[in-house]
Amino acid sequence: MVTLQLHQLGATIGKRTILADISAGPFRGGDVIAVIGPNAAGKSTLFKRIAGLTAGAGTVEHAIENETGSQTATPPASSICYMPQNLAANAVLSVYEAVLLARKQGASWRVSDDDIAIVDATLAALGILELSERNIGALSGGQQQLVGISQALVREPDILLMDEPTSALDLSRSLEVLEFVRDLAKQQGMIIFIAIHDLNHVLRYADKTMIIANGRLVASGDSHDVITNDMLADVYGVRARLEECRLGIRHVMVDGTLKSRIGFQK
Repeated sequence: MVTLQLHQLGATIGKRTILADISAGPFRGGDVIAVIGPNAAGKSTLFKRIAGLTAGAGTVEHAIENETGSQTATPPASSICYMPQNLAANAVLSVYEAVLLARKQGASWRVSDDDIAIVDATLAALGILELSERNIGALSGGQQQLVGISQALVREPDILLMDEPTSALDLSRSLEVLEFVRDLAKQQGMIIFIAIHDLNHVLRYADKTMIIANGRLVASGDSHDVITNDMLADVYGVRARLEECRLGIRHVMVDGTLKSRIGFQK
């Protein structure tokens, strides 16, 4: 089973501290972890730090454990995949080419039957198989985002870091993608982190939640434990309450704003 633990992670740009003393975990295969917080809180930097794309203080402990809890292997860096907010694929590539190239990244360029099967299955699961021959540049923002998700999933990482993967999707597509990702984590034993703003989606799909504000960890734990009325007031500046629907899922109900964060000039 894959495990991950964060020890006092930090990151700076020049003299500016972006992250400081982030410790959380251990997280285990099958966990879906939401990372939430205000804009510019440091969520993307945290993901880049975990993926080894940004240097900084602290350590990321990534291991494969057997049933007794002892470490059996040191996973390669390629087993951690970071999916940024914006698709970086060449706009002249077709959807199929872009996803297949992502699948072969860092490996032999020989395309196997397994490669084809995994690309086909992923595109079909995300409802974009019919777009296979279209160029990336001809797609809508939401379609491009689904291609980006496909590129991450076909690499079959142990740990997947998804930075706002549903920001360009409509409500129906967002729910489909989040449900698919959650089920995939359970079935494949992956650890999946999702930076997301919709707290109701967090309460529905995330097992655990990390709350980041001003580059520091406010709380980490079971989603239903750390998303509270007090947290909503302290971190987001809103007066809100949590209500439970008949399915046993809690929802955030916002009553009003406690303080203004945006200034308007007349």
